[in-house]
Amino acid sequence: ARGPKKHMKRLNAPKHWMLDKLTGTYAPKPSSGPHKQRECLPLIVFLRNRLKYALNGREVRNILMQRLVKVDGKVRTDSTFPAGYLDVISIEKTDEHFRLVFDVKGRFTVHRISEEESKFKLGKVRRCQLGAGGIPFVVTHDGRTIRYPDPLIKVNDTVKIDLESGKITDFVKFEVGNIAMITGGRNIGRVGVITSRERHLGGFDIVHVKDAKERSFATRQSNVFVIGTSQGPWVSLPKDKGIKLTIAEERDARREKAAAEVSA
Repeated sequence: ARGPKKHMKRLNAPKHWMLDKLTGTYAPKPSSGPHKQRECLPLIVFLRNRLKYALNGREVRNILMQRLVKVDGKVRTDSTFPAGYLDVISIEKTDEHFRLVFDVKGRFTVHRISEEESKFKLGKVRRCQLGAGGIPFVVTHDGRTIRYPDPLIKVNDTVKIDLESGKITDFVKFEVGNIAMITGGRNIGRVGVITSRERHLGGFDIVHVKDAKERSFATRQSNVFVIGTSQGPWVSLPKDKGIKLTIAEERDARREKAAAEVSA
């Protein structure tokens, strides 16, 4: 094997892309970029399989090469560019803006947002240290390096980034009482209030979260992404609002919907 892999087999693609098994041998392999291969959604999957704006890969390339699609305010022409969690995808020709957020099944949803909300994004602080010449900087979950942050910002906090300037406009601490979304593990996509945090030296710190239906669950600290204060989330949530229903509740909701359609 000389160099990095350039192909990805269909069956090896992340399940949350929801590609069928039989349409081909291969899947689009994400380019290297701000998000990990297993935690991203290539633009081709978003435009072709989610929005149905194109029928095949050639049409996606035609759309992108007209410089119509922006990710986080930058024009992207690579069809396999890895867009990831909380990225803003804008198509100005149709005046549409989307933010990639998880639903409670762990899939990226097509979540439309207003133009006002598309001007910023949130970033989780991964590193906070001093650089050359003693200049402090933070690195966010999407690979942004931001110099001279507020000295109160620490690792695991969330910063609000203005996409136009790339500057931090606000931040929220990782602490009990704030609203968080789970970005990994079996509770992925759930939203709730942080209730407590267990320190485990030499192990994984565990965070306990309680959702809007008063259901508590626990997950690793690395999976917890603060998205707002106790006043409310800073970004709009998809239609399930991050509340995971049990299988029985899902069934009842389906039956109610079917009954309503029949009566209508």
